[in-house]
Amino acid sequence: QVQLVESGGGLVQAGGSLRLSCAASRSIFSIKAMGWYRQAPGKQRELVASITIGGITNYVDSVKGRFTISRDNAKNTVWLQMNSLKPEDTAVYYCFADVLARSWGQGTQVTVSS
Repeated sequence: QVQLVESGGGLVQAGGSLRLSCAASRSIFSIKAMGWYRQAPGKQRELVASITIGGITNYVDSVKGRFTISRDNAKNTVWLQMNSLKPEDTAVYYCFADVLARSWGQGTQVTVSS
């Protein structure tokens, strides 16, 4: 297993940007997939973006062209760059890592005001 700590959330106006970080407690070099989910009030948790060990990325349609996921194995960190934010992006964002089982971070709040 691995412990994950998210940071970078906050309050931003529509059209603004935020960069979320997910720092792992150990090397992520061999972690086959990492990424981000989000959960808005009253809604189910949804996959936002993921990145595989080979660097293949996947995004939910609603964020394509606006969000970019990346990973730095040397820094044991995954980032989510979020541009052109919309009020509907407001949610708690959770980092995950697929080792033998899925590990989760504690979440970071992103609030986008209109």
